[in-house]
Formats: sequence, C-alpha cells, structure tokens
Amino acid sequence: QVQLVESGGGLVQPGGSLRLSCAASGSIFSINVMAWYRQAPGKQRELVAVITSGGSTNYRDSVKGRFTISRDNAKNTVYLQMNSLKPEDTAVYYCYARLARSRGPYEYDYWGQGTQVTVSS
Repeated sequence: QVQLVESGGGLVQPGGSLRLSCAASGSIFSINVMAWYRQAPGKQRELVAVITSGGSTNYRDSVKGRFTISRDNAKNTVYLQMNSLKPEDTAVYYCYARLARSRGPYEYDYWGQGTQVTVSS
C-alpha cells in the first residue's frame, strides 16, 4: 500500500503565501515524477507544477514566478511554495506521484486526498 498525505492548505488573503507538503509512504522503491494539480469548482483538474527525480521542474504559465515546487527525495516528500496568491488560485490542490513499488519496469500513479486552498479577503 502507498499513501500520499497532503498538508498546509487553508484560507489566506490575496497577496499572501502558503506552503503545501505531500509525504508519500508505504511500499515504495523509487519515485519518478511528483506533481501538484488543482481543481476549482466546476472546472477540470489542471497541472500546476511538476518535478522529476532529477530536480527538473515545469509550471503552468499562470503560476510561473509565484509558485515553487521542490522535493526531498530522502523523505519522499514534495512541496509547493505559493507566494503572491490570487483569488483565482482558489481550488483543491492534489498531490500526484508516479512511482515503482519494487525493482523493475512497472510504475504506478498515486494521488493524495486533496487540500483546500482559499484565497479571499
């Protein structure tokens, strides 16, 4: 069994900051890609930021320069530092990981349960 557990969401005023964390635990051999997605009410889930095992990152255009994704491979944890938050950043944020449970070619996709981020005055 593998679990992804997120933390760090909450209510923040426009211009404020939040830091999300997601820790993966269980039967894990290696983690390839880790990412953050978000889903606002009535909208499709969208990719926010992604980081590879080697540390390469990519962001959606609307968060570039404001959000930073990072990971601690020793702790199987990914972070999302969110600065200069805007009301349009309001959504449920989901952690994602593609990982291997044992040595070999097979990898599996896992999702966290989601954490609410609300940006409002």
